[in-house]
Amino acid sequence: MAQKLSDQKLLNHVAWLTSPSNAENMTSESFKALQETISACLVSTTRTAGHIAAEDLAFLRSSDPSVARQLDKQNARLLRIAGNLTRSAAAGTEVAAPELPDAEAVEDNWQGIVDVIDNLLEKADACLDEYTGVIKRLSPAQRSTPVPAAPRKALNARDYRNQDIAKPQLLFTNRPNNRDSTAFKPLLRTKPHAILPLEQSIHPLISEDRLTQYDTHFYLCMRDISPQFKQLIDSHLRYRHPYETEIVQSRYPNAAYVRADPVPYLPFESTTATFVDTPEAVQAMLAELKKATEIAIDLEHHDTHSYIGLVSLMQISTREKDWVVDTLKPWREELSVLNEVFADPIIIKVFHGAFMDMMWLQRDLGLYVVGLFDTYHASRALGYPRHSLASLLAKFANFDAQKQYQMADWRIRPLPAEMFDYARSDTHFLLNVYDNMRNELIDKSNASPDEVNLVDVVLEESKKEALQKYERPIYDRERGTGSNGWYNMLLRTPALFTKEQFAIFRAVHQWRDELARRYDESVNFIMQKSIIYNIAREMPADMAALLGCSHPISAPVRRHIGELLGVVRLAEAEGSSGPDVKEFMKAHTAGTEVFSSPHNFGKPQDFAKSSVLRPVSSFSVGPMVASIKSHVSSFWGRTVDDHGGGSISAQLSLPSLQDIRLALPLPPLTAEIFTDSNVEEDGASARLSQEPGSRVEHQYVKDRPAVNDDVFVIKELGGMRKRKATEVEEARKSVLGNDGVEQELAANGEDKERDISTNGASSELSALEKAELKSARKAQKKLEKAQRKKEEVESQARGVDPDGDPEEPFDYASAPSVLHAKPDKTDQSGRKKAFDPYSKSLNAPKGMRRSQKEIAGKSFTYRS
Repeated sequence: MAQKLSDQKLLNHVAWLTSPSNAENMTSESFKALQETISACLVSTTRTAGHIAAEDLAFLRSSDPSVARQLDKQNARLLRIAGNLTRSAAAGTEVAAPELPDAEAVEDNWQGIVDVIDNLLEKADACLDEYTGVIKRLSPAQRSTPVPAAPRKALNARDYRNQDIAKPQLLFTNRPNNRDSTAFKPLLRTKPHAILPLEQSIHPLISEDRLTQYDTHFYLCMRDISPQFKQLIDSHLRYRHPYETEIVQSRYPNAAYVRADPVPYLPFESTTATFVDTPEAVQAMLAELKKATEIAIDLEHHDTHSYIGLVSLMQISTREKDWVVDTLKPWREELSVLNEVFADPIIIKVFHGAFMDMMWLQRDLGLYVVGLFDTYHASRALGYPRHSLASLLAKFANFDAQKQYQMADWRIRPLPAEMFDYARSDTHFLLNVYDNMRNELIDKSNASPDEVNLVDVVLEESKKEALQKYERPIYDRERGTGSNGWYNMLLRTPALFTKEQFAIFRAVHQWRDELARRYDESVNFIMQKSIIYNIAREMPADMAALLGCSHPISAPVRRHIGELLGVVRLAEAEGSSGPDVKEFMKAHTAGTEVFSSPHNFGKPQDFAKSSVLRPVSSFSVGPMVASIKSHVSSFWGRTVDDHGGGSISAQLSLPSLQDIRLALPLPPLTAEIFTDSNVEEDGASARLSQEPGSRVEHQYVKDRPAVNDDVFVIKELGGMRKRKATEVEEARKSVLGNDGVEQELAANGEDKERDISTNGASSELSALEKAELKSARKAQKKLEKAQRKKEEVESQARGVDPDGDPEEPFDYASAPSVLHAKPDKTDQSGRKKAFDPYSKSLNAPKGMRRSQKEIAGKSFTYRS
């Protein structure tokens, strides 16, 4: 009770002290008394807090429940006192006092607490200066005179990146639902410039069991199949693109194909843009846009503090005027009225890099573009070395875009002047860029010998981008599929995780995705990718280890750090029975042999057995199958088996798609493979009767006559070395004699030249003849050796060289010196060099060089 009264007395004194009227009327005596009172309260509080060591609190909590309740009560009271102190200190100042609902909030808002204390110390310092006379106190009249504010210092571009702003999506009429896994339905309520009515454009086909949404697993495992089959699946399992018919059938105006002088842009410095932030301003802008023949459009997107992202700004320009549209208003979906211009095929819409812009417009604003011209594809068709918008602006407008604002937080309102000018510059020059690039495309098309119309190439690529459809992000923990899945992360940054590490990696990744959806934050803001790898490698067992490998820690993760530790422990316990990375990749490879998709895991029959394919089996495929199947292949002939057992369609239980497959293995590709493409139907029953696992052979392979090739031996195992024909002939002559060989040739009729190989000659001789030849060769060699030895002995006895030259005595006087011999560099005849008795000594190991002693002073490198 005494401590509570002391704390209350301290608060009362601080509140009295911070009051401006009381501070002005305070004398030195009253201040001294107040100082002593506050000091006594602080000393008492400090002594009470030091009675128990912080290390013993956990033990006391566990030993006595009443102590735990008292500690919690005191913690709440201290937090309340700290909050009251910060609010009292920040009263009447520009500093906002942070809220302290719990102990974790103290660490999260520590910077705000430091700002309050700094502001309080500055006020105390100013008061002390006035009290000591360093600064003269102003009179009441002087205080009432307004002081001109100092010019605001321009912020750096990095200062605009991470701003603490309230989430604007909380005020939207239709707030984003991050947990919705159904098919995305277009936001259209009307469809201007429609060829196909809206009702027929967006509704999906309803199956027998009334399921209208697409299945995530099935669609992902089939996403990389043939375009025809993918179109078939999309038309039955997802909402169609509402302007698909209009985009495909659209015809660009003739102005896109005619060369014309570029229209000069208005000076950027002397013009400005209109900021559109009301429905009335939108209608006024729409009226002027309808009069234009070309408009330039760009978007600014924010994806740090939103799970799916936000279109924060839209810039639109005509030849005469620029607009910057605020797309963060609660009525943002009413901007779909701009489809009266965006979907008009007569008006050309110029974008740069519109791949993501198309999906962002559909997701947030319900806008669709018909008549798109993408300058990015134009730069690629023209072969420019760089394709960014900044490079195009520098090339055609000599304008240096301030790209440091590209990553700024575009939710800031009001927009700073720097960011406003940057946003306007993206579209202000874009129509002039379009004029120049269109002329270059026409000129290159006319000069091309291949008669390729580059304008059509760019427009077709632009149509493909306009046909992109937004789909909600999905997540699959087991297979890691989806745009935010862990499988793509593992491909980009491979790691050889053990079973436990791999389980922790997947569990933490899923926990991060769940937390991001809950707080409507991006997954990278919640936890960086490197932290997931660190946690998986370290496998922390306690809170200290987890905090050590989780830096930097975001505020949501810090609030749920205990939950994360439980996830890690549970995943480590369950991971011992799961696969490691190698086993998973092996199973994934086995699955992709059929589907050929990077998003398929496991074998294809696993998908057929799962319940996720149940809605798909009830769909009626319709007449489109007839256009994509054929009983006879124009390339392989009749290779399509209607009753194969290992096809994709059989495993997916699609009865009406059983003919869409190719039987394997394929026959050898020969010249005759194309001769029987129009084979009769007589052999069909025979092929249908064969077993599903038997080899499928082409008719040419079956009817081809067997060829009886002669068997020939290239080289016998363990045989002798290859001998020349002359050696064999001489050996045969030594055994049979010349007359015998001639008689044998005459008897066999071999009067033409023969090419005798080692094995050929050996095959013609019997084993007896081989033995005779061998003994004859040995006897001949012995005889020649004895003859040479006899001649050498006789020559030495006569003192004559065996070659016939008499031996001369050695002249030591005129012989060259051996010790001081000089090599003869000009002698290149290749004769044997003279004997050198010291040659081996030159190859001996050499001693270590004498080390240089270090000299004081600068080294040679730094000497001047």
